[in-house]
Amino acid sequence: MGTETRVLLEHLGAPNLLRAAGYRAKGGYSALEKALQSMTPAAVTDEVKKSQLKGRGGAGFPTGMKWDFLDRESGKPIYLCCNADESEPGACKDRIIIHENPHLLLEGILIACYAIGSRNAFIYIRGEFHRGAEILLSAIEDARNNGWIGENILNSGFSCYIQVYRGAGAYVCGEETGLLTSLEGKRGYPKNKPPFPAIAGLYGCPTIINNVETLSAIPAIVNQGGEWYASMGTEKSAGTRLLCLSGHVNKPGVYEVVLGTMTLREFIEDFGGGVPGGRSIKGVIPGGSSMPVLREEQLDVRLSFEDIQAIGSSLGAGAIIVMDETVDMVEICLLLAKFYEHESCGQCTPCREGTRWFAQILEGILQGEGREEDLELMLDICRSEYTSICPLWSAAVWPVRAFIKQFREEFIQKIKEAKPSAKNVRELAKAQ
Repeated sequence: MGTETRVLLEHLGAPNLLRAAGYRAKGGYSALEKALQSMTPAAVTDEVKKSQLKGRGGAGFPTGMKWDFLDRESGKPIYLCCNADESEPGACKDRIIIHENPHLLLEGILIACYAIGSRNAFIYIRGEFHRGAEILLSAIEDARNNGWIGENILNSGFSCYIQVYRGAGAYVCGEETGLLTSLEGKRGYPKNKPPFPAIAGLYGCPTIINNVETLSAIPAIVNQGGEWYASMGTEKSAGTRLLCLSGHVNKPGVYEVVLGTMTLREFIEDFGGGVPGGRSIKGVIPGGSSMPVLREEQLDVRLSFEDIQAIGSSLGAGAIIVMDETVDMVEICLLLAKFYEHESCGQCTPCREGTRWFAQILEGILQGEGREEDLELMLDICRSEYTSICPLWSAAVWPVRAFIKQFREEFIQKIKEAKPSAKNVRELAKAQ
């Protein structure tokens, strides 16, 4: 029976946790005190590197190494941006921290700013997340009034300010360069890299972008040491991970687990309570809607970054979506294709045209106008996956390719069993 190991969610449900005093009563801000009073910025970065903490936004890049990429000699201001956009379908883990324990995130941001030499941080939050934005604004004011944010924090000489910026609700602004252009007040168009944000980010200045879960892990790492954090999990999946479980399960929710201690099937059964009605699982998306879908017979894979990757998918944003035997996989594939068609910013031809093409072909199959050649056509379109400025086109390609690969027989059955549509009947009549 799998059990949770709560580090980020340890104090969830504690009284008055939205206030600095309540957070302080649970040991909050002690890591910031420790960092400012007894550690150099380089020592903080070293602990984060020792922890082997990987970014929890989806790409999984080592956090300490990312901080080391900063151009510290430019003479320009250094910025920290917290990505709280969390718009990957199926993902909701960052919101539980923002809604239930916002000072944990603020403490993580302050320590990160101390480590990288920044005195200005921004929290970029999706426009629709009204409650989350209000909670963060209230927590920032409370922390400022209690001396945790502002000038000369704890008489250390370190000063830092945190601002909340609300986006307009575009999926592409979860991508780091799209986020930065939006934060600058422009249309949220992604940019080509290089230069990477660590060299030329916000307003052309060196910028670090970390997401909510990543930054919220920093206080525990500073308090208990990087080696303690790295001792949990596997060599390539250190620490704990917040995982959202949704879809056809009895107990959807956000759970914190040590990676590598259970299989994906055990996670779904132990935490999710299995599938309602005793139905069987047909497929699982392990890391958010852009990640390749897995078949039921692949669920005995160990739950870790490297093991999921080895079978052709990824833990991505940590959003596990379960689909039972009643699900029409062609319909789900169309649903995802239409989502990415809607969210494409339109800058790049492969993304703008490709997402629309996917949707049109899949609609044709579901309307009885599909051909078996359509499957090869879609796979051919998928070959342009890395030709766009940002990863949104890849995010659209991966699910389509995986659904065709994993459930090809269902697509073919749908095409073969299709009844002639009104359009086909009219065309047949004309031909006669």
